[in-house]
Amino acid sequence: MKEIKLPQGYKPLLSIYETQKAIDLGNRLFADKLAGVLRLHRVSAPLFVAASSGLNDDLNGVERAVAFDVNGVEGDAAVVHSLAKWKRFALKRYQFHPGEGLYTNMNAIRRDEELDSLHSAYVDQWDWEKIITREQRNTGFLKQTVCSIVESLFETQAFLRTVFPQLNVLPLLSTNVAFITAQELEDLFPDKSPKEREDAFVKDHPTTFLMGIGGKLRSGKPHDGRAPDYDDWDLNGDLLVWDSVGGRSFEVSSMGIRVDEESLARQLELSGCQDRRELPFHKMLLSGGLPLTMGGGIGQSRVSMLLLGKAHIGEVQSSLWDEANIIAAEKAGITLL
Repeated sequence: MKEIKLPQGYKPLLSIYETQKAIDLGNRLFADKLAGVLRLHRVSAPLFVAASSGLNDDLNGVERAVAFDVNGVEGDAAVVHSLAKWKRFALKRYQFHPGEGLYTNMNAIRRDEELDSLHSAYVDQWDWEKIITREQRNTGFLKQTVCSIVESLFETQAFLRTVFPQLNVLPLLSTNVAFITAQELEDLFPDKSPKEREDAFVKDHPTTFLMGIGGKLRSGKPHDGRAPDYDDWDLNGDLLVWDSVGGRSFEVSSMGIRVDEESLARQLELSGCQDRRELPFHKMLLSGGLPLTMGGGIGQSRVSMLLLGKAHIGEVQSSLWDEANIIAAEKAGITLL
Protein backbone atom coordinates (compact mmCIF):
# COMPACT_ATOMS: atom_id res chain seq x y z
CA MET A 1 0.00 0.00 0.00
CA LYS A 2 1.30 3.47 -0.87
CA GLU A 3 2.39 5.79 1.94
CA ILE A 4 0.39 8.96 2.64
CA LYS A 5 2.55 11.42 4.54
CA LEU A 6 0.82 13.66 7.07
CA PRO A 7 2.49 15.97 9.61
CA GLN A 8 3.01 14.47 13.06
CA GLY A 9 1.07 16.05 15.90
CA TYR A 10 -1.22 17.91 13.51
CA LYS A 11 -4.39 19.42 14.95
CA PRO A 12 -6.80 21.49 12.84
CA LEU A 13 -7.12 25.13 13.85
CA LEU A 14 -10.84 25.24 13.04
CA SER A 15 -13.67 22.83 13.77
CA ILE A 16 -15.48 21.22 10.84
CA TYR A 17 -18.32 23.71 11.26
CA GLU A 18 -15.94 26.68 11.41
CA THR A 19 -14.07 25.28 8.42
CA GLN A 20 -17.23 25.32 6.29
CA LYS A 21 -17.95 28.92 7.27
CA ALA A 22 -14.36 29.95 6.54
CA ILE A 23 -14.32 28.21 3.15
CA ASP A 24 -17.50 29.99 2.08
CA LEU A 25 -16.30 33.38 3.29
CA GLY A 26 -12.83 32.99 1.81
CA ASN A 27 -14.12 31.81 -1.56
CA ARG A 28 -16.58 34.68 -1.91
CA LEU A 29 -14.06 37.27 -0.83
CA PHE A 30 -11.25 36.04 -3.05
CA ALA A 31 -13.52 35.72 -6.10
CA ASP A 32 -14.63 39.33 -5.67
CA LYS A 33 -11.06 40.56 -5.30
CA LEU A 34 -9.84 38.53 -8.28
CA ALA A 35 -12.68 39.77 -10.48
CA GLY A 36 -11.98 43.37 -9.50
CA VAL A 37 -8.23 43.39 -10.01
CA LEU A 38 -8.31 41.48 -13.33
CA ARG A 39 -11.58 42.97 -14.66
CA LEU A 40 -13.42 39.65 -14.84
CA HIS A 41 -17.12 38.88 -15.08
CA ARG A 42 -18.61 35.68 -13.72
CA VAL A 43 -20.21 33.38 -16.31
CA SER A 44 -21.82 29.96 -16.39
CA ALA A 45 -19.57 27.19 -17.69
CA PRO A 46 -20.07 23.59 -18.78
CA LEU A 47 -19.40 20.50 -16.70
CA PHE A 48 -18.95 18.53 -19.92
CA VAL A 49 -18.34 19.20 -23.63
CA ALA A 50 -18.60 17.19 -26.83
CA ALA A 51 -15.71 14.73 -26.87
CA SER A 52 -15.14 15.47 -30.58
CA SER A 53 -14.95 19.25 -30.20
CA GLY A 54 -11.30 19.52 -29.13
CA LEU A 55 -12.39 21.85 -26.33
CA ASN A 56 -11.42 19.59 -23.44
CA ASP A 57 -8.05 20.16 -21.83
CA ASP A 58 -6.03 16.94 -21.91
CA LEU A 59 -3.57 18.17 -19.27
CA ASN A 60 -0.39 16.08 -19.73
CA GLY A 61 -1.85 14.30 -22.73
CA VAL A 62 -2.40 10.93 -21.03
CA GLU A 63 -5.28 11.48 -18.59
CA ARG A 64 -8.60 9.86 -19.51
CA ALA A 65 -11.69 12.01 -19.49
CA VAL A 66 -14.91 10.63 -18.04
CA ALA A 67 -17.10 10.07 -21.11
CA PHE A 68 -20.78 9.19 -21.42
CA ASP A 69 -23.67 9.38 -23.86
CA VAL A 70 -26.51 11.89 -23.66
CA ASN A 71 -30.00 10.92 -24.74
CA GLY A 72 -30.67 12.11 -28.28
CA VAL A 73 -27.21 13.62 -28.77
CA GLU A 74 -24.83 12.17 -31.34
CA GLY A 75 -21.38 11.29 -29.99
CA ASP A 76 -20.08 11.13 -26.44
CA ALA A 77 -19.86 13.92 -23.91
CA ALA A 78 -16.65 14.28 -21.88
CA VAL A 79 -16.41 15.77 -18.39
CA VAL A 80 -13.95 18.65 -18.57
CA HIS A 81 -10.47 18.40 -17.04
CA SER A 82 -10.30 22.17 -17.11
CA LEU A 83 -11.82 24.94 -19.20
CA ALA A 84 -8.62 26.30 -20.75
CA LYS A 85 -9.88 26.08 -24.33
CA TRP A 86 -13.59 26.58 -23.69
CA LYS A 87 -12.94 29.94 -21.98
CA ARG A 88 -11.12 31.32 -25.00
CA PHE A 89 -13.91 30.24 -27.29
CA ALA A 90 -16.46 31.75 -24.90
CA LEU A 91 -14.72 35.15 -24.88
CA LYS A 92 -15.30 35.35 -28.62
CA ARG A 93 -18.90 34.11 -28.46
CA TYR A 94 -19.81 36.42 -25.59
CA GLN A 95 -18.23 39.41 -27.39
CA PHE A 96 -15.77 40.42 -24.68
CA HIS A 97 -13.32 43.25 -25.36
CA PRO A 98 -9.54 43.56 -24.80
CA GLY A 99 -8.77 44.11 -21.13
CA GLU A 100 -11.91 42.27 -20.01
CA GLY A 101 -12.34 38.66 -19.07
CA LEU A 102 -14.47 35.99 -17.45
CA TYR A 103 -14.22 33.63 -14.53
CA THR A 104 -16.26 30.68 -13.38
CA ASN A 105 -16.44 28.22 -10.51
CA MET A 106 -15.21 25.14 -12.36
CA ASN A 107 -15.85 21.59 -11.15
CA ALA A 108 -14.33 18.59 -12.84
CA ILE A 109 -13.39 14.93 -12.44
CA ARG A 110 -9.84 13.67 -12.96
CA ARG A 111 -10.19 9.93 -12.74
CA ASP A 112 -6.47 9.18 -13.20
CA GLU A 113 -5.23 11.50 -10.43
CA GLU A 114 -2.86 9.87 -7.94
CA LEU A 115 -4.76 10.37 -4.68
CA ASP A 116 -2.84 11.81 -1.74
CA SER A 117 -3.05 14.68 0.73
CA LEU A 118 -2.88 17.25 -2.10
CA HIS A 119 -4.57 15.48 -5.01
CA SER A 120 -8.19 14.42 -5.40
CA ALA A 121 -10.32 13.03 -8.21
CA TYR A 122 -12.60 16.03 -7.68
CA VAL A 123 -11.40 19.38 -8.99
CA ASP A 124 -12.74 22.76 -7.88
CA GLN A 125 -11.12 25.93 -9.09
CA TRP A 126 -11.64 29.46 -10.26
CA ASP A 127 -11.08 29.26 -14.00
CA TRP A 128 -10.43 32.66 -15.54
CA GLU A 129 -9.52 34.06 -18.94
CA LYS A 130 -9.15 37.57 -20.35
CA ILE A 131 -8.47 39.12 -23.73
CA ILE A 132 -5.07 40.77 -24.16
CA THR A 133 -3.34 42.65 -26.94
CA ARG A 134 -0.43 41.44 -29.02
CA GLU A 135 1.83 43.88 -27.14
CA GLN A 136 0.90 42.25 -23.80
CA ARG A 137 2.18 38.84 -24.84
CA ASN A 138 5.36 39.16 -22.77
CA THR A 139 6.81 38.03 -19.44
CA GLY A 140 6.45 41.49 -17.92
CA PHE A 141 2.67 41.45 -18.27
CA LEU A 142 2.57 37.85 -17.04
CA LYS A 143 4.51 38.78 -13.89
CA GLN A 144 2.29 41.80 -13.26
CA THR A 145 -0.79 39.58 -13.36
CA VAL A 146 0.80 37.04 -11.01
CA CYS A 147 1.50 39.79 -8.46
CA SER A 148 -2.13 40.95 -8.65
CA ILE A 149 -3.36 37.42 -7.89
CA VAL A 150 -0.95 37.07 -4.96
CA GLU A 151 -2.10 40.41 -3.53
CA SER A 152 -5.72 39.22 -3.72
CA LEU A 153 -4.79 36.05 -1.83
CA PHE A 154 -2.94 38.06 0.81
CA GLU A 155 -5.90 40.40 1.37
CA THR A 156 -8.26 37.42 1.66
CA GLN A 157 -6.00 35.78 4.23
CA ALA A 158 -5.69 38.98 6.25
CA PHE A 159 -9.48 39.33 6.46
CA LEU A 160 -10.03 35.69 7.42
CA ARG A 161 -7.58 36.14 10.31
CA THR A 162 -9.77 38.92 11.72
CA VAL A 163 -12.85 36.66 11.67
CA PHE A 164 -11.06 33.52 12.85
CA PRO A 165 -8.20 34.64 15.15
CA GLN A 166 -7.06 31.01 15.51
CA LEU A 167 -5.51 31.42 12.05
CA ASN A 168 -3.03 34.02 13.28
CA VAL A 169 -0.55 31.26 14.17
CA LEU A 170 -0.08 30.67 10.44
CA PRO A 171 2.51 32.75 8.56
CA LEU A 172 1.17 35.47 6.32
CA LEU A 173 1.46 34.80 2.61
CA SER A 174 4.53 36.57 1.24
CA THR A 175 3.71 39.11 -1.46
CA ASN A 176 7.38 39.19 -2.48
CA VAL A 177 7.13 36.85 -5.47
CA ALA A 178 10.29 35.10 -6.64
CA PHE A 179 10.29 34.53 -10.40
CA ILE A 180 12.43 31.71 -11.80
CA THR A 181 12.34 29.66 -14.99
CA ALA A 182 12.21 25.88 -15.07
CA GLN A 183 15.62 25.86 -16.76
CA GLU A 184 17.14 28.09 -14.07
CA LEU A 185 15.69 25.79 -11.43
CA GLU A 186 17.16 22.72 -13.14
CA ASP A 187 20.54 24.47 -13.32
CA LEU A 188 20.37 25.19 -9.57
CA PHE A 189 19.45 21.62 -8.62
CA PRO A 190 20.53 19.33 -11.49
CA ASP A 191 20.58 16.18 -9.36
CA LYS A 192 17.08 16.61 -7.92
CA SER A 193 13.71 15.62 -9.34
CA PRO A 194 11.36 18.43 -10.45
CA LYS A 195 9.34 18.16 -7.23
CA GLU A 196 12.49 18.13 -5.09
CA ARG A 197 13.72 21.25 -6.91
CA GLU A 198 10.46 23.03 -6.17
CA ASP A 199 10.62 22.13 -2.48
CA ALA A 200 14.24 23.22 -2.19
CA PHE A 201 13.65 26.61 -3.82
CA VAL A 202 10.21 27.45 -2.42
CA LYS A 203 11.33 26.71 1.15
CA ASP A 204 13.57 29.79 0.89
CA HIS A 205 11.22 31.71 -1.44
CA PRO A 206 7.74 30.97 0.00
CA THR A 207 5.85 32.59 -2.88
CA THR A 208 7.36 31.56 -6.19
CA PHE A 209 6.25 31.72 -9.80
CA LEU A 210 7.96 28.99 -11.83
CA MET A 211 7.97 29.95 -15.52
CA GLY A 212 8.49 28.15 -18.81
CA ILE A 213 6.78 24.77 -18.25
CA GLY A 214 6.06 22.27 -21.00
CA GLY A 215 9.05 22.34 -23.32
CA LYS A 216 12.14 20.15 -22.94
CA LEU A 217 14.95 21.50 -20.77
CA ARG A 218 18.65 21.00 -21.44
CA SER A 219 18.40 17.67 -19.64
CA GLY A 220 16.10 16.51 -22.43
CA LYS A 221 13.03 16.35 -20.19
CA PRO A 222 10.35 18.95 -19.42
CA HIS A 223 9.94 20.13 -15.83
CA ASP A 224 6.31 19.02 -16.06
CA GLY A 225 3.90 18.09 -18.80
CA ARG A 226 1.67 20.66 -20.47
CA ALA A 227 -0.74 20.16 -23.34
CA PRO A 228 0.58 21.87 -26.49
CA ASP A 229 -2.60 23.73 -27.38
CA TYR A 230 -3.42 26.17 -24.59
CA ASP A 231 -0.41 27.74 -22.79
CA ASP A 232 2.52 29.18 -24.69
CA TRP A 233 5.33 27.17 -23.08
CA ASP A 234 7.55 30.26 -23.07
CA LEU A 235 4.94 32.44 -21.35
CA ASN A 236 3.35 30.28 -18.66
CA GLY A 237 4.03 29.08 -15.15
CA ASP A 238 2.91 27.69 -11.81
CA LEU A 239 2.29 29.75 -8.69
CA LEU A 240 3.93 27.82 -5.84
CA VAL A 241 3.64 28.53 -2.13
CA TRP A 242 5.29 27.08 0.95
CA ASP A 243 2.93 25.00 3.07
CA SER A 244 4.06 25.56 6.64
CA VAL A 245 1.73 22.83 7.94
CA GLY A 246 2.92 20.06 5.63
CA GLY A 247 6.49 21.34 5.27
CA ARG A 248 6.34 21.29 1.47
CA SER A 249 5.65 23.43 -1.54
CA PHE A 250 2.46 23.15 -3.49
CA GLU A 251 0.88 24.70 -6.56
CA VAL A 252 -2.14 26.94 -6.09
CA SER A 253 -2.40 28.07 -9.71
CA SER A 254 -1.31 27.11 -13.19
CA MET A 255 -1.62 29.97 -15.65
CA GLY A 256 -0.15 31.62 -18.68
CA ILE A 257 -0.45 33.58 -21.86
CA ARG A 258 -2.16 31.36 -24.37
CA VAL A 259 -0.81 30.11 -27.67
CA ASP A 260 -1.16 32.25 -30.76
CA GLU A 261 -1.09 30.87 -34.30
CA GLU A 262 2.72 30.63 -34.39
CA SER A 263 3.29 29.05 -30.97
CA LEU A 264 0.40 26.60 -31.44
CA ALA A 265 1.82 25.35 -34.73
CA ARG A 266 5.28 25.00 -33.17
CA GLN A 267 4.08 23.17 -30.06
CA LEU A 268 1.83 20.80 -32.01
CA GLU A 269 4.85 19.82 -34.08
CA LEU A 270 7.16 19.43 -31.07
CA SER A 271 4.65 17.22 -29.28
CA GLY A 272 3.70 15.11 -32.30
CA CYS A 273 0.07 16.26 -32.17
CA GLN A 274 -0.34 17.53 -35.71
CA ASP A 275 -3.62 15.63 -36.04
CA ARG A 276 -5.25 18.20 -33.74
CA ARG A 277 -5.03 20.76 -36.54
CA GLU A 278 -8.24 19.26 -37.92
CA LEU A 279 -10.28 19.82 -34.74
CA PRO A 280 -12.74 22.75 -34.85
CA PHE A 281 -11.12 24.71 -32.02
CA HIS A 282 -7.63 24.36 -33.46
CA LYS A 283 -8.72 25.28 -36.98
CA MET A 284 -10.26 28.46 -35.65
CA LEU A 285 -7.17 29.35 -33.64
CA LEU A 286 -4.70 28.64 -36.47
CA SER A 287 -6.73 30.83 -38.82
CA GLY A 288 -6.67 33.76 -36.39
CA GLY A 289 -10.34 33.39 -35.51
CA LEU A 290 -9.92 33.55 -31.73
CA PRO A 291 -8.79 36.47 -29.55
CA LEU A 292 -5.37 36.59 -27.91
CA THR A 293 -5.84 35.68 -24.27
CA MET A 294 -4.22 34.79 -20.99
CA GLY A 295 -5.75 32.79 -18.18
CA GLY A 296 -5.45 30.04 -15.65
CA GLY A 297 -6.99 28.02 -12.91
CA ILE A 298 -6.70 28.72 -9.19
CA GLY A 299 -7.43 25.74 -6.98
CA GLN A 300 -10.19 26.51 -4.51
CA SER A 301 -9.39 23.60 -2.22
CA ARG A 302 -5.65 24.33 -2.37
CA VAL A 303 -6.29 27.95 -1.41
CA SER A 304 -8.50 26.82 1.48
CA MET A 305 -5.79 24.44 2.67
CA LEU A 306 -3.24 27.24 2.63
CA LEU A 307 -5.34 29.92 4.29
CA LEU A 308 -6.92 27.61 6.90
CA GLY A 309 -3.81 25.58 7.74
CA LYS A 310 -5.13 22.18 6.65
CA ALA A 311 -2.99 19.06 6.22
CA HIS A 312 -5.19 17.07 3.80
CA ILE A 313 -7.28 18.30 0.89
CA GLY A 314 -10.07 16.00 2.06
CA GLU A 315 -10.58 18.37 5.02
CA VAL A 316 -11.86 21.11 2.70
CA GLN A 317 -13.67 19.17 -0.04
CA SER A 318 -15.89 16.12 -0.30
CA SER A 319 -14.54 13.36 -2.54
CA LEU A 320 -13.86 9.60 -2.75
CA TRP A 321 -10.69 8.23 -1.18
CA ASP A 322 -8.72 5.04 -1.44
CA GLU A 323 -7.84 2.85 1.53
CA ALA A 324 -4.37 4.38 2.00
CA ASN A 325 -5.76 7.90 2.46
CA ILE A 326 -8.58 6.73 4.73
CA ILE A 327 -6.22 4.82 7.03
CA ALA A 328 -3.65 7.64 7.14
CA ALA A 329 -6.34 10.20 7.98
CA GLU A 330 -7.78 8.01 10.75
CA LYS A 331 -4.35 7.56 12.32
CA ALA A 332 -3.77 11.32 12.21
CA GLY A 333 -7.18 12.12 13.67
CA ILE A 334 -8.26 13.87 10.46
CA THR A 335 -11.89 13.83 9.34
CA LEU A 336 -12.24 13.46 5.57
CA LEU A 337 -15.41 15.17 4.33
